Amino acid sequence: MDLDPVIHAPARLRIMVALAALPSGDQVSFPRLQEELGMTAGNLSTHARKLEDAGYITQEKTFLKRTPATYLSLTDIGRAALASYRATLSQILGGSS
Repeated sequence: MDLDPVIHAPARLRIMVALAALPSGDQVSFPRLQEELGMTAGNLSTHARKLEDAGYITQEKTFLKRTPATYLSLTDIGRAALASYRATLSQILGGSS
């Protein structure tokens, strides 16, 4: 019964939970997520990259007029990984008094 080390890092867990709150298929802009989580751009970017490398999130880079914009969303694999993480955590905590 091991917790997923990719999700277990506090910053990455916060990102996953924030994205899981969105309806499936929805996305959030990088600045909005950064503001909601109170993270620096560099910190969010670093942790988002690890989640993206694991296949848990996608980052869509686009342009609004001529300004670059990045949108993040949770993948189906990410939703399943978070559900598994929650189940494992519940099993671990269920055995404690």
